[in-house]
Amino acid sequence: MKSNNKKTHYLGLLIILMLSSSIWSQNYNHIKAETIEYKKIDTISLKLHIYKPEEFNPDKTYNCIVFFHGGGWNGGSHKAFRRQSQYLASRGMIAISADYRLKNTHNTTPFEAVKDAKSAIRYVRKYAKVLYINPNKIASGGGSAGGHLAAACGNIIGLEETNEDLTISSKPNALVLFNPVYDNSKAGYGFRRMNGRYLEISPLHNISKGAPPTIVFFGTKDKTTPVSSSKAYEKRMHDVGSRCDLFLYEGQEHSFFYRGQYFTETLRETDIFLESLGYLTGKPTI
Repeated sequence: MKSNNKKTHYLGLLIILMLSSSIWSQNYNHIKAETIEYKKIDTISLKLHIYKPEEFNPDKTYNCIVFFHGGGWNGGSHKAFRRQSQYLASRGMIAISADYRLKNTHNTTPFEAVKDAKSAIRYVRKYAKVLYINPNKIASGGGSAGGHLAAACGNIIGLEETNEDLTISSKPNALVLFNPVYDNSKAGYGFRRMNGRYLEISPLHNISKGAPPTIVFFGTKDKTTPVSSSKAYEKRMHDVGSRCDLFLYEGQEHSFFYRGQYFTETLRETDIFLESLGYLTGKPTI
């Protein structure tokens, strides 16, 4: 009987997952990305993958979020945040997933990755009118190293690409961070990669008054990025008078937010957060 009960349980989970996948496909998967180049370095072309609302109206202006994928600044793909982008586009935003330079492909460091992330935000703001985007409502988000890039754009002064118009801000107006790397000290992640310059690039050590409102999702069993850094980040944000909503998921490890119920839960909380800031209207549809 116990064996049959287990089989019934697993069969039930499989059916739920299949139904969830089917519902997702019906509701959001048809929203495809348009691709444009935002930066070129020698022969390297970096692109924005833009997801627009289904009933896109060129006479309207849309609020926006720019995502950066994870991968330890080494690898990864813009497709990592495809589903989040499709959902937020279905809710009436323009969602963008950005390329940036990677060690495995371009032999670059996290410093170049931050420069690219800032270039992406600046490009979206500079060409906001052409892209039908509200330049004052550009959020940024990402997972792991991508969360680091978003948080760096939101908190760090400097590390800008020098051949760009620096009068146009590369600072997002809000942050959505999934198990982000935002402590680059010895107590955090990536310290050796920073060549003694961690204070320049570590978001946790650069929080100041005016830091953008932030939501953070972290698993309590994350072995890649320490959960203690998320609590320290929350405290420093509150100390400077900025909003920081921290969600801790008991027993979950790194990248938990891509899977099953946690994908749904974190995306729903993202929706609620963005609605509270005026980026979305109405209740979540997920």
